[in-house]
Amino acid sequence: MTEKELLKGCLKEDKTCQKALFDRYAPKMLSVCRRYARHSMEAEDLLQDAFVRVFDKLGTFRGDGSLEGWVRRIVVHACIRNYRKSSFKNEQFGMEQLPEEPVDAEAIGIMSADELIDLINELPDGYRMVFNLFAIEGYGHAEIAEMMGCGESTSRSQLAKARRWLQARITKMEKVAL
Repeated sequence: MTEKELLKGCLKEDKTCQKALFDRYAPKMLSVCRRYARHSMEAEDLLQDAFVRVFDKLGTFRGDGSLEGWVRRIVVHACIRNYRKSSFKNEQFGMEQLPEEPVDAEAIGIMSADELIDLINELPDGYRMVFNLFAIEGYGHAEIAEMMGCGESTSRSQLAKARRWLQARITKMEKVAL
């Protein structure tokens, strides 16, 4: 079934088309949710909430880009909304004093993609949100600040702290491997 046929069927509330749309995009979108969630159950809840919104807003899809990209944007925004309403976002982590040390490129090169994703998932929540939005989703600091309800300087600071945290963890892993 083509994307256009799926879209038409979903707009007519055809359950078969709705299931097909969900089945087509849910696995990729669940991996997006996992990057923002604190655990797998939260990721599944985020996915469900996002798809409810996808089906509610499907009539607003203009077809300017791909349907998958549009769905992904809704999923990312659902993850951000969840973060913004959560009380854990104001936790302090004391990572400000970590030294800036270069990370050996070979240390990153020997890590698998899953190990790198696991490492990113260990980031404190605020750092992980900004790191994902900037480094993976490609948003700029102005966009991140607007989405998360903070200043651009906060976004930049959270990204710098995330990088220092990751550098410290990779350096520690590198020393253990030796």
